[in-house]
Amino acid sequence: MSVPTTGSLDRRRFLTYSGVALGATALSGCAASVGGSGSSGGGKKTLTVMTVADEWDKKTKAQIEQLFNVHLSVITYDIAKLNAMLASKNPPDVVRSTGATQTPYFAARGLMTDLDPYFAKSSVLKASDLDPVNDVWRYDGEKQGAGPRYGLAKDYSQDAMLWYRTDMFDAANVDLPSDTKPLSYDELLDLGKKLVKRRLGKVKVYGLNATGMGVFAQLTGMTASAGGSVFSDDLTTVDFSSPEALKALGWYLEYAKADIGPNVVNPNPDGWDGPTYQANRMAMSSNGYWFGGVIGGDAKLSKVSRFAPAPQLGSHRVSPCFGATGFWIPKDAKNKDTAWKLFEWYFAGDPAKARASSGWGIPSLTSLRSQMPQGTAFQKQAFEVQHRETPYFSVLPFSPYAQVDALDAVLSKVLPDAVKSGTSAGKVADELNSRMNDQLAKGKELVG
Repeated sequence: MSVPTTGSLDRRRFLTYSGVALGATALSGCAASVGGSGSSGGGKKTLTVMTVADEWDKKTKAQIEQLFNVHLSVITYDIAKLNAMLASKNPPDVVRSTGATQTPYFAARGLMTDLDPYFAKSSVLKASDLDPVNDVWRYDGEKQGAGPRYGLAKDYSQDAMLWYRTDMFDAANVDLPSDTKPLSYDELLDLGKKLVKRRLGKVKVYGLNATGMGVFAQLTGMTASAGGSVFSDDLTTVDFSSPEALKALGWYLEYAKADIGPNVVNPNPDGWDGPTYQANRMAMSSNGYWFGGVIGGDAKLSKVSRFAPAPQLGSHRVSPCFGATGFWIPKDAKNKDTAWKLFEWYFAGDPAKARASSGWGIPSLTSLRSQMPQGTAFQKQAFEVQHRETPYFSVLPFSPYAQVDALDAVLSKVLPDAVKSGTSAGKVADELNSRMNDQLAKGKELVG
C-alpha cells in the first residue's frame, strides 16, 4: 500500500492495512514514546523505528528482537516529533515515510543515509531487482529520480487508477470503463455526474472520489498528463497559471462545484474511501492497486468491483505513484548496520513475500511480482489491468523546499471559498502561486 504517513485520512488507511491485510493486532505496548537510539537497560542495543503504531504485532516485535538481538522501540509517526529528533541529532534508526513526496525534502537537508554502499554489499537486496518506483527514493541534489538511493518502498501503487462498482453502473444504465483505454478527465466527470445519487438535496451515493491520495498530488498527476508540470524546472516555484496546471485546477473546481464526491467543501465524513465504498455509497474511487485489499476480503463486493487505468487530462499518458511508502535511515542514526539488517528482512524476507501475496500493493522487488494474487476473477482482472498500466509509470519530481502537507494546507485554505464564490480558475491560480511560492522561498533559504 502506497500511502502517506500523515493526516487522519492516511492514518486510517495504515491501520486498515496493518490490521486486516497481515493480521497484525494494535497493541499499546508497540508504541512507546521514547527518544533516540542507544542501549537498553538489559545491555542490548535499542533499535528505534518511527512508524505507524501497529506496524508489527507483539509476536512479530519479539521475532525482530530475537533475529537482531536488540530491544525494539517503536515510536508512532509524527512529523513534528521527527523534525525535532532530527534537529537534535538524536533521530530514530529507521523512519517510515512516503518516498514520492518526502525524499527531496529530507535528502536536500543532508538528513538521510546514502544506502548505495549497503546495496553494493548485500546478498539479499540488489539494485538490479528494484522496481523502478524506488527511483522516487533517489535525489542527486537537484532532482528526484537520480543520484543516491536514500530509502526503499515496501510496496506501491499507481495511485490515480480507478476502482468502480459494476452494479452501480448497471443501475444507472451507464457503460463500464474500458480495461485498456483510459478515460479522459472530462469523461470521468461526466460519469460521476451520472452515477451520483441524492436525497433531499444531499449526496446519498458519491458518483466519484477524484482525489483519493490528496488534492495536491492529484493536481500534479493531472498536469503531467496534460504535458506540463506544477513545479518549475528547478523546483523552486509552482505555477498554476500555466496552461496545463490551469486546466487541472479548473477541472478540480468544476468537480468540487458539482458536489458529486468528497471535496474541499464537503469532505467525506468517513475520512477515506474504504468504509464508504464498502457501505455501497461510492461508485468510483481514485485509488491504486492497494485498494483492492479493501475490496478483496468481501466476496460480494469483489464480485461487482473492477479496476481501470488512470484517467488522462491530455495526450501525455502517465500513471504516477503518489506514495511509495517505505523506510529510510537517518544520517545521524546510531545503529545503521542493524537498521540495514532490518531492511533486508523487511523488504526481501518473509514480510515482503506476505505483502506481495496479500493484494495490498505491488511488490517493491521485481522478483516478487509473480506472487501477486491471481486466484479469483477479481484478482486476475486487477492484476491484468495493473500489468498493462506499469509501462506508464514515471517519477513526478517533488520540491525539496516544502513538505506536501504544507502545500495541501494552502489548497485547503484557498479552494473552499473559491468553490463557493465561483472564483475563476485564473484568480485561484494567482492566489495559490503567491501563497505556495512564499513557502517554497522560505524553504529554499533554509536549505541554502
